[in-house]
Amino acid sequence: KRSRTLPRRRKRDVFTVPEVGDYVVHETHGIGMCIGVEKMNMTGSFRDYLIIEYSGSDRLYVPVENMDSLSKFVASGEKPKLSKLGGEQFERVKSKVRASVKKLAFDLVALYAERSVSKGCKYDEDDCLLEEFESDFPFTETEDQLAAVAEGLKDLKSGKVMDRLLCGDVGYGKTEVALRLAFKVISCGKQAAFISPTTILACQHYETAVKRMKNHGVRVERLTRFDSPAKIKETLKRLEKGETDFVVGTHRVLGKDVKFKDLGLLILDEEQRFGVADKEKLKLLKPSVNVLSLSATPIPRTLYMTMVNIRDVSVLDTPPADRIPVQTFVTEYSDALAADAIMREVGRGGQAFIVYNRVAGIDSFAAKLRNILPDVKFAVAHGQMPENLLEKTVADFVEGRFDVLVASTIIENGIDMPRANTLIVADADRLGLA
Repeated sequence: KRSRTLPRRRKRDVFTVPEVGDYVVHETHGIGMCIGVEKMNMTGSFRDYLIIEYSGSDRLYVPVENMDSLSKFVASGEKPKLSKLGGEQFERVKSKVRASVKKLAFDLVALYAERSVSKGCKYDEDDCLLEEFESDFPFTETEDQLAAVAEGLKDLKSGKVMDRLLCGDVGYGKTEVALRLAFKVISCGKQAAFISPTTILACQHYETAVKRMKNHGVRVERLTRFDSPAKIKETLKRLEKGETDFVVGTHRVLGKDVKFKDLGLLILDEEQRFGVADKEKLKLLKPSVNVLSLSATPIPRTLYMTMVNIRDVSVLDTPPADRIPVQTFVTEYSDALAADAIMREVGRGGQAFIVYNRVAGIDSFAAKLRNILPDVKFAVAHGQMPENLLEKTVADFVEGRFDVLVASTIIENGIDMPRANTLIVADADRLGLA
């Protein structure tokens, strides 16, 4: 019987031909810029070659059939520095990266080994204060929410160091579960920290926390770029003295100058938006700190850690009562269809998102819709805008100053916008899973 050998998949079958001006990475020579494609006669036959320019105007000609040796350069920020042709410089960069990744991997292994054997604080079995706090919740909890709180409390009362992932769709109540576990920790004399990836989201969580905890004597403070240096200085003093029970903020909470008197619980919202080093930084400060990570779309590394029991997981898959199911339509885009959907939403007093994930054409796309719907207020938001302007634009949309936000995928950060109930995604086939 003959065995059939399956064709071996090349490394990057899905890599498309780069356009002129694109930065690419060659596996040997490093970062270069594609300046064109040229047909050349080599050994009596014509072949297409990609022309890649390197530092010093050196050029590398790559046959199109060898395109799997290239990958598209992906990074945020300034334009990359071109490598020198020859590969020595790029090899040094790769060696540094390998060493850095290896060190981080060993640090993580050591950290989780230490956390697995260390004993955490054994929290009080008496939940009478927590029950008072829960009774103030203005909505009816789902069974999944109650189960997640019970699982978190079991961790806290057992004396084990909690490292739990709370996974649930947007609007399924992850924040309330986190606040209840934070209140339990605070009622036992410890401090809690709630960290979000964006300033606007941190401000929303701060307002929610203040509203939920103001009747229970909990002092909640905020640490974001919206706060003045003088206010931040005072907040840091109170945190170190233990006068602040609960701090809500952005990456600012991970700063070297931030010191807690007795941190009991670290909550990471939208944990997939934080880097590995960021997520482990606070754990390293105190291996016995309990960690609760919230996410609707956990990254593969986080999922793998839950599967091999390095981390525990609680899942919220029951929608709140009276929540109307999301209706999804996949169809060919047209301006008339978009205009109709926008007018239906605006006509009922709501707001709409349009995800248009190509920054180069986003302003002209929005201008075209403005001409079609002159009475509708449009705003544009994307990651290449100045950060202050971006945050102001999104904040103005949250406060209802605009009807439609035309944005890149930068809006995928869990901000609560209850009036926005229509989402139009242009070229959805170009987007990733999250």
